Formats: sequence, structure tokens, C-alpha cells
Amino acid sequence: MAKTRTKTVYSCTECGGQSPKWQGQCPHCGVWNTLVEALAAPTPSRFQTVTGKASAVRALASVDARGSPRFPTGIEEFDRVLGGGLVPGGVILLGGDPGIGKSTLLLQAMAAIGAAKKALYVTGEESVEQVALRAQRLGLINAPVSLLAEVQLEAIIATIGVEQPEVVVIDSIQTAYTEALTSAPGSVSQVRECAAQLTRLAKQRGVVVIFVGHVTKEGAIAGPRVLEHIVDTVLYFEGDTHSSFRLVRAIKNRFGAANELGVFGMTEKGLKGVSNPSAMFLSQHAEAVPGSAIVATMEGSRPLLVEVQALVDPIQGGIARRLSVGLDPQRLALLLAVLHRHGGVETSGYDVFVNAVGGVKIDEPAADLAILLAVNSSLRNRPLPAKTIVFGEVGLAGEIRPVQRGQERIREASKLGFRQVLIPNANKPRQAIEGIKVLGVERVDEAVAMMRE
Repeated sequence: MAKTRTKTVYSCTECGGQSPKWQGQCPHCGVWNTLVEALAAPTPSRFQTVTGKASAVRALASVDARGSPRFPTGIEEFDRVLGGGLVPGGVILLGGDPGIGKSTLLLQAMAAIGAAKKALYVTGEESVEQVALRAQRLGLINAPVSLLAEVQLEAIIATIGVEQPEVVVIDSIQTAYTEALTSAPGSVSQVRECAAQLTRLAKQRGVVVIFVGHVTKEGAIAGPRVLEHIVDTVLYFEGDTHSSFRLVRAIKNRFGAANELGVFGMTEKGLKGVSNPSAMFLSQHAEAVPGSAIVATMEGSRPLLVEVQALVDPIQGGIARRLSVGLDPQRLALLLAVLHRHGGVETSGYDVFVNAVGGVKIDEPAADLAILLAVNSSLRNRPLPAKTIVFGEVGLAGEIRPVQRGQERIREASKLGFRQVLIPNANKPRQAIEGIKVLGVERVDEAVAMMRE
């Protein structure tokens, strides 16, 4: 009897597209070296008729649009990132570098949730004894949390059916596998199938499921990007593992605001929420120094004050370098061109380095004006006026454009003792804010000249 050969395909880890043979470049998304072998799903015969039962259709006006009830995790900063707490039936993906604190945060959250809800922690990378040792270090050894050391998906689903938990943590989704596929755990097909079945279970039974996801060297969730699409919330750990501070950012959230940020401090007793994160990112200098500017940025619904530092140094040979940490390097080159053309400040003979203090990443253009003024301050070796906040978007024509929620940024600056803000004219409040002087500018050259005074 001839052997039946299992048919395989090659799936892209970026877009999930499939190809019948291996190629260096994915034919669907064009990314290189992302095709991995996976088991092909059986296809029906061309003579086989597939039929389905019609589903009930409802009118939009007849649907009750009440918001989903939430329950807190017991960790205020974690609740902030989630949009107020956990939603029954919600599926959450938490990613981050190894050792950054994913398992620690979830164990703390499960210990707090276990007091009111039934919690199950499924560990695929550690034994239950290792999890217990971590709980002992965190002072949570008596926490009402059920532990399960299992990687087989069918066994996990069966245990959930018996135990009937309300919150389940899968640590991690890359270690789980299903007997229906022959590929190894962590492969594209295994990760996708396990996540899909657990997501279906969460929606059917109203169970909150939290996946822990590994990240690649580029910082993205390992496995197909479809994993991010099928879950409700995607959270990423940010920050340097050598620092005591951790940032958790919501990349996607169907039940709350995206780009919300939670700030934690790593202590001997686990992760503790930071109530005033702006103080963490602000300068610790005794007096104003050249090359430093404080920007008021928005992280979700929270105004955050961050110090932007710039160092401008004559070229030591070769071509000028433009490097940035926590800021878009392409936008830095653009801003330097605007500063030269519309501000009259030449930097072609200098290396320019820009850094956002504290490991925070600033994506919004409100930091444009602060970057330009910090660069000019370092070049002239003259500090900006003390207790001054700067924010505003810079256009290619040299104009200073307004940003959203300007008054909230100004109030946050006033609360922390700042006495002056330099902002776009369009962001000037109609009524004066007590204790703070508001300076409005319309052009880059106007802002540079004002800070020279």
C-alpha cells in the first residue's frame, strides 16, 4: 500500500498568507524571509457540495447597545491600559521581551482577581513549583489562584470546562499545541489554531483569556500577525530591562482607548504602579542645561511631561550622523531641514543626537517644536528658560500647527510647577490659566528667536 503524504504549505509570519512552495520573499506582503512550513488544511472535493444553515439577522435598532460590564484587576495602572478593567469574553495578548515582567504582572493581577473571581493560571514554560516560588518572592503564596502546568490545547480546554474559571492566563501561547496538527509547538499553524480555539471558547462561555506572547528581535509578536487581529486587546511591554521602570502600552483595544500607557516600577515585591509618571521622565538637573526641553505629550487619555535631550557636536570625520532614541529618526532629519530653511540654523557640519528620557517612545508630532528648540539650545550652548514647557507640530513650510487637547497639557504643566509654556497660537486658551504664562507662536523662526531672548 502506498504511503499517504501529508500536504504542507508555507505561511508568512507577517501577513499569514500561504504559498505552495518556499520563496525568499512573501508574494502577498513582499517581506523577506518570513515563509515557514505549516500543515495544509484539507480541501473539499470539487464534487462535494458544502451547505450551511442560515443565521438569524437582527435590525441595528433592535440591538441593545449597553456597554459591557467590567471588573478591575486590582492594579490601577493595568486597569488604565485596559480601558477600565477586564470585560467578560475579552481576549488579551500581552507581549514583551524576555524577563521584562509579563509573568510577574499577570501573577499579581490574578492574585488580586482571585479574591472575587475564579482564576486559572496555565503555565507552559514553568512548573507549578517555579510559579509558586515566584509567588513566594512577591508575597502572594496564599493567593487564591489555581495553577495548571499543561501545553496540550485539548487538555487545557477540558480543564477549563471542569474548573469553570472566569479568568484564564495562557503563559505562553507559543508553547501550546493541538493534536490536530503535526507541526511543532510555536509554529505558525499551531499558534494560530490554538489562539483561534481559545478565542472561540472565550466568546462562547464569557471567559476572559489572557495570552502571553513572545516577541521577535524586531519587537513584534512572534508568529503570524493574524494573532493580533483575532484578539480584542494587544498590550506591549516597553522600557529597558536594565531600568527599574516598565511601560505597558495598548496597541489595540476594542473596549477602550488605544495608545493608553501604564507606568510601573519594578521592586522586590513585583511591579508597582507609578501614580505621577511625569516626575519620572522630567529632568533631575539642579539648574537649566543646554540641549534640554520639556514636552507635554499625550499618552492615550493621560498628559505626560517628558524631557527631550539633544546633543549637537562637530563632525569627527565622515558624514554627519542623525540618531534618535524614543523618537522617529526619519522625522528628526525632516525637522533639521525645516530648522535650517525656516529657522536659519545650520546643522550640516554637526552630528545630532536626540533622546527621550526614561525609555518612553514619543510617536505624536507634538514633540516637533521641543526637538527643534533642544537642538538649537545645544548648538548655541544656551539653555531654554527654566520652568518652560514646549509643544507643537512643525510643518514643512515652517508653520507651527496646533495639537489636540492643548489645555489638558497646559494644566498638567501648571500642576507640576511650570510657569511658562510655548505653544502654537491656535492652542492658546481663551481664558488665562492661573500660575502659568502662555506664549503663542506661528512660525519656527519666531519660536527660535523667542527662546534666544
